[in-house]
Amino acid sequence: MSAEPEILVIDDEPQILRALKTILTAQKFRVITAGRGQDGLALAAAHLPDLVILDLGLPDIDGFEVCARLREWTRVPIIVLSVRESEHDKVRALDQGADDYLVKPFGIEELLARIRVALRHSSQAHGDQDSPIKTGDLVIDLARHVVTRDGSEVKLTATEFKLLAYLVQNAGRVLTHQGILTKIWGFEYMDNVEYLRVFMSQLRKKLENDPKHPQYLISEPGIGYRFYLRE
Repeated sequence: MSAEPEILVIDDEPQILRALKTILTAQKFRVITAGRGQDGLALAAAHLPDLVILDLGLPDIDGFEVCARLREWTRVPIIVLSVRESEHDKVRALDQGADDYLVKPFGIEELLARIRVALRHSSQAHGDQDSPIKTGDLVIDLARHVVTRDGSEVKLTATEFKLLAYLVQNAGRVLTHQGILTKIWGFEYMDNVEYLRVFMSQLRKKLENDPKHPQYLISEPGIGYRFYLRE
């Protein structure tokens, strides 16, 4: 990733494009913009940006298709910004490969925070895959299957570790309930959301200082979970 990360914004609202370009440029990002899905795909291929901000309601092809087509060849972080706030649209966008989803109107500070998290995760994903991940009081060594909290090893079952590893490998991304269930337990479990909640509760009790107010294993109500990398 370059010293000044490049962000591609794909949105058909000129005022949104202007506002985001001004705000992000002031934050030392390089910004390129597109008002149509096809133009956005072409710019993504030509510039290889560090992050994509994507609207769903585009005039030529919708954002779901743009997201899916990007995921055919790149793992660039994708943050969806949309007026659509239904859980169905959020889940669909995330299942198509989006990393995050914010509803318009959105807070600028929240958007900037989501961008920082996505870029940090992307940078780590391109680094040494065998290096332990350190976040807050946790050290997670995926290669050795060892997790420590405040220097003491945390005993996890095989399934708990598999679930944690999947969340950590996608740190910063919102993962849907169905996506997690299918990945960890198989397609036949994809609707067993309560089953997943039980395992997440167990993980929180072992990893969080206050399981009722988690700092790492964050719920996205009605959607799924994300693993939050703390500074």
